[in-house]
Amino acid sequence: MAKLRARLLGVLVLLTGFLSAAGAPPAAADGLPDSLWFDAPAAAGLTVDGGRFTDGLGREVVLRGYNVSGETKLEENGGLPFASVADARKSATALRALGGGNSVRFLFSWAHAEPVRGQVDTAYLAAATDQMRAFLDAGIRVYPDFHQDLYSRHLFDAGSWYTGDGAPEWAVETGNYPAESCGICFFWGQNITQNGAVKQAQYDFWHNAHGLQDAFLATAQATLTYVEQHLTAAQFAGVVGFDPYNEPYAGSYDPGQAGRGWERDLLWPFYVRFRARMDAAGWQDKPAFVEPNLFWNANIDTQKQEGGLLDAGTLGPRYVFNTHFYDQKAISGILMWGKAGDGQYAGDFSTVRDRATAAGTTAIVSEFGHPLSGSVADKAPTVLKAMYQALDSRLPGAGWWSRPVASGPVLSGTQWQWDLYSGRHHELMNGNASKVRTSGDAWNDEDLSAVRLDDSGTAVLRQDARLLDRLYPSATAGTTLAFTYEDRSRDGSTTLTWNPVPSTLPHVAQLVGAGQYGLLVWRSDGGAAPTELHLPASFATSATTVVSDLGTAYSPPAYTASTPIAVAPEPGGTGARRLLLTAPGAGVLHYALVTNGSTAPSAGLLSAARSELSSWAATAADQPAS
Repeated sequence: MAKLRARLLGVLVLLTGFLSAAGAPPAAADGLPDSLWFDAPAAAGLTVDGGRFTDGLGREVVLRGYNVSGETKLEENGGLPFASVADARKSATALRALGGGNSVRFLFSWAHAEPVRGQVDTAYLAAATDQMRAFLDAGIRVYPDFHQDLYSRHLFDAGSWYTGDGAPEWAVETGNYPAESCGICFFWGQNITQNGAVKQAQYDFWHNAHGLQDAFLATAQATLTYVEQHLTAAQFAGVVGFDPYNEPYAGSYDPGQAGRGWERDLLWPFYVRFRARMDAAGWQDKPAFVEPNLFWNANIDTQKQEGGLLDAGTLGPRYVFNTHFYDQKAISGILMWGKAGDGQYAGDFSTVRDRATAAGTTAIVSEFGHPLSGSVADKAPTVLKAMYQALDSRLPGAGWWSRPVASGPVLSGTQWQWDLYSGRHHELMNGNASKVRTSGDAWNDEDLSAVRLDDSGTAVLRQDARLLDRLYPSATAGTTLAFTYEDRSRDGSTTLTWNPVPSTLPHVAQLVGAGQYGLLVWRSDGGAAPTELHLPASFATSATTVVSDLGTAYSPPAYTASTPIAVAPEPGGTGARRLLLTAPGAGVLHYALVTNGSTAPSAGLLSAARSELSSWAATAADQPAS
């Protein structure tokens, strides 16, 4: 019913939009600062429809952002992402304005939600919900995650080299697990398959030993209910779903069992039970963001296991295929000696697209990233560029222009991570006052945060802004056929260009020059609401050029319903901006090149570039997708 109501509201708003285009100016929308007439109905719901995320107006939505944050894995702020709501607001504003994000994966802690068995800590839930609200009020969509790594910090001794997070102390005491030891482990993740205590604890959870899974699900339902009841209807509409369990793994398999069988017999039934808890808590119209076996898409052959929820059938709109991807070869420092290159992860991310399509749903890569310090940090600029490239398109840059319709859907993704306290922590590792961790993420020597606070308390990026603050189609009024973005991000002093404009389009190449550019090709849906692309800060309105079948614009004007190419603030009052493209007709092919490469281009150059792109788009659209 909620989905039907959202669609009916969308129809009403579209009719209003048509009237506005005919001459009556649309009234300003209630709700978030900087909202336009279509924003409130668009934000009224996010669903899975036809294998894609769609908003309340039926537009195709791409979620991009960050995990907020690894601070939840620490004890210094009581399992919360932030020390205060004020810090959460500062983080949300920076994430939108500096990081270009429109969504976050928001971490919850089971240990703090249920510190005593059977007793939910409503003070913790209240504090977490208040911090979540800071992101919703900034126009950022949220999907919470019950996070765990290595099952629980309470498995680890005070003097251990490693730590974990997730399950409460009582859950560990119930299990009477062996003394933890990873042996000779160089990376914390090796504990997953080598630490006997971690393996047994994971095994017990999936087999519901001691009623552990029952207890978790009861706390999950209490959490879901609390969040639904303590947000306004508009705020709750911005909560797009829930990730039940981070990086699930069996611990150990039963005799004759392997990854696929474990997913079928234990993991999927858990998700069905969690789905029922969501329904009972008022989340029936929101999908569960379900993760397969942690190792299903490992890029080291000896770690890879068969999986991907292959036996779950058609997931449909009530589930999202949710996976992680890290280049373990690059992180190892041994298995990949050089840097990442053009198309490095095209195959890995195509596998994610294909699996979601086969499951009848959409996909999100809810964690990806690379260390920013240590012996392999030099790979980070190229690894992250290649990962974002693979989110944008399944094609390498070298082949994009020749067959763009093979791009596939633009994938949603949230980078690990966005931690305001990066390098400024004060974490007593495993409660040991002689092991205070301050550097990096303060957790198992990780250092992946894209942001930090400078000495004045201002949020600043730790990675190239051209890499993180990206042009992407946040809402497409129709169906995306192809998208690419050349960010021109840097590896040290070297500017990385993996998708140059081909010489067969000389005027387009001249217009782009050495600047950044993005190109979207789509078929319109006939609605009055525009297609939206996030405009990075590097695309100052006064220096942005758009060449489209809708027209050309240098320094696009402010939005009106009758302006086909326009710029407007993104809702939430953070200072972030968006490009709005209003395209008439249903099923009509459209294209838009967006670049910051030229200063005051001549009318002749714009016309010539448009002519080249028009011929290219018509030819490209006639090509087969594969």
